Amino acid sequence: MSATEDIQGLRVIVVEDDSLICLLLEDMLSDLGCKVVGAAGDFKKAIELAQREEGIDVAILDVNLGGQLVFPVADILSKRGIPFLFATGMGADGLPPHWQGHCTVQKPMTVASLATALGRAVREQAKPG
Repeated sequence: MSATEDIQGLRVIVVEDDSLICLLLEDMLSDLGCKVVGAAGDFKKAIELAQREEGIDVAILDVNLGGQLVFPVADILSKRGIPFLFATGMGADGLPPHWQGHCTVQKPMTVASLATALGRAVREQAKPG
């Protein structure tokens, strides 16, 4: 099974403050057979989506939302058992120690790197223990 077959049909929320990157992500997700069920361009909307949106399979979180770090959103999703990945230009090493090793995708990203990261995020959340 290919990486894209693993993620087809996933319901995704996108948290990204750059509207062009958000649109690009939505197009990439559509190309991968995923459905965007919510998008947030600011911290307040991201918190609301993380707390209230039902039917989320995975979330893509921009680390820096207009100067606010997205980690409280990640905490909410984590408590709800919803897998997510960080989208960052800093790379995985730029994450704080608590989030080191969590699934990330480097900006700028390709469709292939996004597909790989989405598949990894979902697989890692599904692991027992």
